[in-house]
Amino acid sequence: MACSIHPQALVSPGAFLGEGVQVGPGAIIEDGCFIGDRTCIGPYAYITGRSWIGKDNQIGYGAVVGLEPQDHAFAGDPSQVVIGDRNVIREHVTIHRATGEGAETRIGNDNYLMVGSHVAHNCRIANRVTLVNHVLLAGYVEVGEGATLGGAAVVHQHVRIGAFSMTRGQTRLGKDLPPFFVARDTNEVCGINRVGLSRAGFSEADRRQILEAYRILYRSGRNVSQALEEMEKRWKEGPVAELIAFIRSSRRGICMERCSSRSWETGEEG
Repeated sequence: MACSIHPQALVSPGAFLGEGVQVGPGAIIEDGCFIGDRTCIGPYAYITGRSWIGKDNQIGYGAVVGLEPQDHAFAGDPSQVVIGDRNVIREHVTIHRATGEGAETRIGNDNYLMVGSHVAHNCRIANRVTLVNHVLLAGYVEVGEGATLGGAAVVHQHVRIGAFSMTRGQTRLGKDLPPFFVARDTNEVCGINRVGLSRAGFSEADRRQILEAYRILYRSGRNVSQALEEMEKRWKEGPVAELIAFIRSSRRGICMERCSSRSWETGEEG
């Protein structure tokens, strides 16, 4: 299948385009970039920095992939952005390449990055992640499988977002958000992601275990170390074991629950 390149696009002869790639008017693809089969590069998108983009992606109007990081430590190191397959990257999204020789900013498969969201240098985004409009990820942020970040959420550098977690719009995170939980305001959890877990195929038994682990962690009067010890006695495998491992590996500390007026069973305000 032949490529379709608009006559007003600028594609370097040193770029590689797979079969069926479409490039819109005003788009720029620079030397050393790789575009996988059937990927669509929208009008006025800019692909640079030896970016590697897989198959069946949609890169929206004015999106920028692979520019130098906004990082005082960057010294012109050869680095890149690596994007998997079947991602939707909407209008004016910016994805910066990494700091450090040979380092990568990496995005997995089947993600949805909505209008104006920003992925900074050295970030790691897993699969099936949703960044709603104008989400801002600072450098070295990690976002786990199936997580959803609400509109205009902001995430401090080196923070980790756990798998299948969710943040409400305009949430501000400087602490790690554990898997399966819902965050709001500033570093505050307010329940488990019941709907998201159900949609992701978690069984009722798994959801009940996660809910009980939440109760032990935030509602039992134990500190975090005591709560983890109790959780480890009860669950040696399954989603709670993943939750325990995430918390134990946290370097920034985790988000906490601050107001008992919220219903921790639903993640909604009571």
